[in-house]
Amino acid sequence: MTSAGTWKKLVRTKDVDDVIHQNDADPTEESHHARLDRRLTVWDLMGFGIGIVIGTGIFTLTGTAAKDNAGPAVMISFLVAGVVAMLAALCYAELAAAVPTAGSSYTYAYTTIGEIFAWIIAWDLILEFALGAAVVARGWSGYLQGVFDLPKAFFGEDDSVINLGAVFIVVVLGVVAALGIRESKLVTNTLVVIKVSICLFIIGVGLFYVSLDNQKPYIPPSEKADSASGLKQPLWQWITGIDQTAYGVTGVLVAAAIVFFAYSGFEAVANLGEETKDPAKDMPRGLIGTLIICTLLYVAVCFVLTGMVKYTKLSTGEPLADAFDQVGLGWAGIIIGTAAVAGLTSVILVDIVAMGRIGFALCRDGLLPPAIGRVHPKFHTPVVITVGTTVAVAVLGAFVPLSVLAEMVSIGTLFAFLVVSIAVVVLRRTKPRMKRPFRTPQVPLLPIVSGVACIALMTNLAVETWLRFLVWLALGLVVYLVYGRKHSRLATGKAAPTNL
Repeated sequence: MTSAGTWKKLVRTKDVDDVIHQNDADPTEESHHARLDRRLTVWDLMGFGIGIVIGTGIFTLTGTAAKDNAGPAVMISFLVAGVVAMLAALCYAELAAAVPTAGSSYTYAYTTIGEIFAWIIAWDLILEFALGAAVVARGWSGYLQGVFDLPKAFFGEDDSVINLGAVFIVVVLGVVAALGIRESKLVTNTLVVIKVSICLFIIGVGLFYVSLDNQKPYIPPSEKADSASGLKQPLWQWITGIDQTAYGVTGVLVAAAIVFFAYSGFEAVANLGEETKDPAKDMPRGLIGTLIICTLLYVAVCFVLTGMVKYTKLSTGEPLADAFDQVGLGWAGIIIGTAAVAGLTSVILVDIVAMGRIGFALCRDGLLPPAIGRVHPKFHTPVVITVGTTVAVAVLGAFVPLSVLAEMVSIGTLFAFLVVSIAVVVLRRTKPRMKRPFRTPQVPLLPIVSGVACIALMTNLAVETWLRFLVWLALGLVVYLVYGRKHSRLATGKAAPTNL
């Protein structure tokens, strides 16, 4: 076979019309791959979105990014990250409304730029959600330890041999995710109400203790960072040879790349397209509404945090609770710590739900063994793959300190956003007459700006993060070449089952 022929097979694409109608089978048809239930409304989608976005970013990263990188200008960092996420959300909204599917950016890539790139995206999303869930599970365990003074050997981040707290919460939420999307949405929506309420509490009470003197200088003067060496420096600085700096404009941009983790996962909403009652209307509203609400809350909380306490005195572990403690409101710190436990819980749940849907899409397309994507006839969820990913996340949360890997979630998210931006432009050219309930404005300009912004933020991540990311992608290519390439439904000529 010629190299041209091999390449042609690697970039074969699915017909977008087949994807749109793949879940239109008669729901009464008997199959061990029964279709997913359409139970979600726009409010449920925003619940899932807010549930995954408001978590570690607001309860932990606010302090770290302000103290080490941006100072009070961390508000600008969150705003920059939010704008980049919004650009991507506008691209997601067009595709999610027109092609509501469980695979989100994986399926969008499959219909536009080819099978191998779709696989890479799916592999990337698995990394993003698995690491995200494990990181947050360990954070959840740490907050629980702080609130109830539990043994650090089993609930701490640095001292634990096996983090039982992380294992416990992952297993419990894995069971919830396996039981059904209705159960998942009820738990998520309840937790979202709690943590949005605590965000409003932080803003409302904290405003009375804000001193603008604490926010001077707003953008601290740039200074050489002590840890600027080797593979830990941002990629663009490693390439240019410029010394790594903290604060200043550079510090604000580095912080924006780091806190982008706070927005990671909102695209999980797009994975719920097949379970949404009216995806054409509700998907755009759910995606855009999620980001508007979360960005406003993030910026407001950052204003209060850096106004209550000088950025140099912020805690990097529990910044919000500690800030209230520093101004003499210890009781408020306890409330915030308790709410953080609830807030982080919903992030883990949505991560696990999203991984199940991505795995479901891969199995339907034959890139993974179909048996593990089986949908339970009673619960109407992909139980096998949900249980499998739950076990993997529990193991990671139990044994692996993931603070150094948190940036990998950001790079995975930004890479997925880049592909979605490209997919919008490609589909506009290849399927100009496709029904689009929502149209991304200013195409191709806006998707191009979105893609460039994603690349710019990615270059602010550490070189070691890029190396780990490339190793993960290389492993994924091996899996694809050994199994997926030969068994995909496009390779075997079998039609994708409409009732999988």
